Amino acid sequence: MKMNLFDTVSEDIKKAMLAKEKDKLEALRAVKSAFLLARTEPGVNGELTSEAELKIIRKLIKQRKESAEIYQQQGRPELAEKEITEAAVIEQYLPAQMSEEELIRVLKAIIEKAGATLPAHVGKVMGIATKELAGKAEGKTIMAHVRQLLGG
Repeated sequence: MKMNLFDTVSEDIKKAMLAKEKDKLEALRAVKSAFLLARTEPGVNGELTSEAELKIIRKLIKQRKESAEIYQQQGRPELAEKEITEAAVIEQYLPAQMSEEELIRVLKAIIEKAGATLPAHVGKVMGIATKELAGKAEGKTIMAHVRQLLGG
């Protein structure tokens, strides 16, 4: 049986505890606690879909990168470094990102399938693309390529 992300993170927490990897442990505990919190939200019924897990992972990475940026601006490199380290640990749970060539190829297929030809069709294409490419490419990157491909 394939383990879900929650189980994988739980196993990795045990390994990090045994190896006394303090930074990794903190990052993994944050992930697990975010998963547990999300499981208790109304309508979730205690189980998270893999899409929901990936959304949480991306959110945690984004938060850490934003915090690191703020710490850098405030002249607190030691705190920024901690956030960057945690983001790197959490990023390991994301699926491999698509190469730019792969992304453009997939987006061209989506545009063709959607029958989009004008810059005004960006929204229609983005709706399909973000679902199909969830976790494989960043939303900003997808949007930039879709606009470029539709001449927007």
